[in-house]
Amino acid sequence: MARNTPSYLDAVENGTLENRVEAALEQLRHCTLCPRCCSVDRTKGDVGVCQTGRSVIVASYNAHFGEEQPLVGENGSGTIFFSHCSLLCNFCQNYDISHLGDGIALEDEQLAAVMLELQRAGCHNINFVTPSHVIPQMLSAVLVAARNGLKVPLVYNSSGYDKVESLRLMDGIVDIYMPDFKFWDKNVAQKTCDAPDYPAVARAALVEMHRQVGDLVIDKQTGLAYKGLLVRHLVLPSGMAGTAKVMKFIADQVSKDTYVNVMAQYRPCGRAADIPELADSLTREAYSDAVRDTMDAGITRLDRPRRVFELW
Repeated sequence: MARNTPSYLDAVENGTLENRVEAALEQLRHCTLCPRCCSVDRTKGDVGVCQTGRSVIVASYNAHFGEEQPLVGENGSGTIFFSHCSLLCNFCQNYDISHLGDGIALEDEQLAAVMLELQRAGCHNINFVTPSHVIPQMLSAVLVAARNGLKVPLVYNSSGYDKVESLRLMDGIVDIYMPDFKFWDKNVAQKTCDAPDYPAVARAALVEMHRQVGDLVIDKQTGLAYKGLLVRHLVLPSGMAGTAKVMKFIADQVSKDTYVNVMAQYRPCGRAADIPELADSLTREAYSDAVRDTMDAGITRLDRPRRVFELW
């Protein structure tokens, strides 16, 4: 196959994807897919932190033009927003989706139909937003969709709170990994999402993602990414994200050629005001400092800000 052909097409043809689906679905019986390790039987409707049983909950899907430049192109990124979350940051800008679970339940075949609908609309990729808790259902739906003509790249767009063992279920299936690296300090992770292990989990996840797909590869003719790692980092007020340390880690332990989106759109949402440092919006100066810290670490492949995210 051509070098920019989605990886999962080979995996369908040689039976790898079908085997991964079986292995992943079996894990739902005693779920430890995410670092919360709730150990509930989701096939029987039991739920843990993610509040999700066997069926996925989808909040919305559409051609999204606010994503990173190499994903959007002319026709947009085909985003599918999954409801609920295993991380649950108190400042989440999609609080109604992640915490409150707004959305509708879809079976695997229905999720596959959504993917095909987005492809028919001209979307350049299928972008799974907050998928860490629904990896088995996602893989199952991809298998159905691929057998019915899906052929665009798959984007795994996560919080970065991903177990390496779960990521390996998607090795050779996912084309583009787009994780957040939210914060470096475990105390900040404890305050904001009751997950002091987040920094360590995210570090291991990024290394594994890069092992699987390498640096982001962009087609020179179309400007569209078709494989690789793209890291998001939301700059927080009062230096709470630890940008300098995050970027040094990426440069030293992942790759200096990592494509990074240093994001400026923080604003107090959800229960952010519970933490005094997060009660105010980000300043222009704090964002400029974060970009400088990123460049100082040796990372220069930065996503270009677009007007939709210009806050000053």
